[in-house]
Amino acid sequence: MNVRNLFSKIFGTKLETKEALMKKFLIVGLGNIGDTYTNTRHNIGFKILDEVAEEHNVTFETDKLGDITNFRFKGKTFILLKPSTFMNLSGKAVKYWMDKEKIALENILIVTDDVNIDFGTIRLKAKGSAGGHNGLKDIQEKLNTQQYARFRFGVGGNYSKGRQVDFVLGTWNKEETSQLIERLPISAKAITSFGIAGLSNTMNTFNGK
Repeated sequence: MNVRNLFSKIFGTKLETKEALMKKFLIVGLGNIGDTYTNTRHNIGFKILDEVAEEHNVTFETDKLGDITNFRFKGKTFILLKPSTFMNLSGKAVKYWMDKEKIALENILIVTDDVNIDFGTIRLKAKGSAGGHNGLKDIQEKLNTQQYARFRFGVGGNYSKGRQVDFVLGTWNKEETSQLIERLPISAKAITSFGIAGLSNTMNTFNGK
């Protein structure tokens, strides 16, 4: 009897349960709720998760602190969350669903906008500071760590001094809207790659794309 079978015999289903939990991933898209914000740059996290859900034929349902859905893909379970707490309080929803679903910290991916990256460019990181992003700042405070993976989608920085808020809460222009048709499916593939291939491989494949 090998070690794994011996552990299973002694501890029953506990080993399998732990293995199952490590195959669960919480993907959180940041944004603001309401029609006013639907097509704004700040809501790219919501938009990317909508793309993932559409590709995997699942729909969101309103639950505690957000809209949520899930699907299985290549043996992994992906839980998609769009917090309803508004951007600046995103951490409350992340912490609640992380605890409820017993998601390991390394299996969490936060999807957000970034004005310091050229439009449409993808950048995944294993950790880091909030970089002035209030949604990430609140998540860091609620989780009490910077050690969580984040997926930054570049929205560019084409705004004048003091107009950053207006820019990120502004809607996509015609050119950006056209390019999103290509960028959203690529972003969706990066998210499933995070669960299937791991963060390091996903970074190597998609960063800078």
